Amino acid sequence: MLLKGLRTESLIDAFAWEGLMMGMLRGKIPISDPYITREDVVAITEAIKNKRLSQGQYVDRFEREFANYLGCKYAVAVMNGTAALHVAVLAIEVEPGDEVIVPSFTFVATANCVLYVGAKPVFVDIEPNTYNINPEKLKEAISAKTKAIIPMHYAGQTANMDAILEIAEKHDLHVIEDAAEAHGATYNNRMAGTMGEIGCFSFYPNKNMTTGEGGMIVTDNKEMAEKAHLLRNHGQDSTYHHVTIGYNYRMTDLQAALGISQLKKLDWILQKKQEAADYYEELLSDANSVKTPYIMQHAIHTYMFYTIKFVGKQERDRVMQHLNGKSIETRIAFPPIHLQPFYKALYGYEEGSLPVTEECANKVLSLPMYPHILRADQKFIVKTILEEIKK
Repeated sequence: MLLKGLRTESLIDAFAWEGLMMGMLRGKIPISDPYITREDVVAITEAIKNKRLSQGQYVDRFEREFANYLGCKYAVAVMNGTAALHVAVLAIEVEPGDEVIVPSFTFVATANCVLYVGAKPVFVDIEPNTYNINPEKLKEAISAKTKAIIPMHYAGQTANMDAILEIAEKHDLHVIEDAAEAHGATYNNRMAGTMGEIGCFSFYPNKNMTTGEGGMIVTDNKEMAEKAHLLRNHGQDSTYHHVTIGYNYRMTDLQAALGISQLKKLDWILQKKQEAADYYEELLSDANSVKTPYIMQHAIHTYMFYTIKFVGKQERDRVMQHLNGKSIETRIAFPPIHLQPFYKALYGYEEGSLPVTEECANKVLSLPMYPHILRADQKFIVKTILEEIKK
């Protein structure tokens, strides 16, 4: 190890610092960097020693502890966040011919899960400040075929769930929260993922906590939880006894062991990301042409992304190229789904269909964000941005 023998009294142990130093030696600042410590390695090693290589006792424990963290009754672990969304759509019995309202400003899995069951995703526009689904546009999209709404909590801040749930109740619609990016986020003191009937999380390496690949379905509805258990494991309620069609969507115990370890430090990770976000805010305070993240009243943002908005696409693209030239990784999150070639061909969407979504996609840029990001790196990132926008 680079720092063999280093003493530390924090979660940042020698193993984590070794990874950090290796990143510095590479000379590249990544868009995200999973926070992995020796504690995580030990957890996975113990699972291997116990020969729990598929779904078993570690998955059971991870489910209990994740549900307890959120304050909900049930959690069902699956192989990734996309599988979580697919199972959730099946659990509320979306069928061919149904419509499900989704934002276009999200990762493609939010919409694809609707197509998986033969239903139609109906895209609606977003709010220009939070980049989350616009409740007023949602109202306009409801038809006799609408079965559900899937609000996605962009970058770690929840959608306006009070308004969304009120609309859903009025029209008797199901609500699935796509909380893939919002571990630990809250809205009016309620945890992301627990406000709708069912919530879905991802544990991909760029998320606030990771299991490598992995996902989780959460709910207070016992029937939905039971359906999710069946669907993730070939539709069997006991060995070789299949009561419905199902899938091999199981999480492994190795992933769950990492998840248990990661969950222990999630609050610390979120605290450090908040501090990093505050520092970005300070550094960018005089950059009039750059808009930093907007935070809703009574909301806690958990910054899976730190997304800024420029005055126009040309400036954004120049800055992105300049950052890339300095070995600073960034991301445009997200190009609109409705303008992806597949969805344009399927439904005939054209530019101008969702003007706010398209405007935001042309102006936003997500900067490097992780709990152990160095303040010197943040200074360098912002200095590089300012160099370009002041030309």
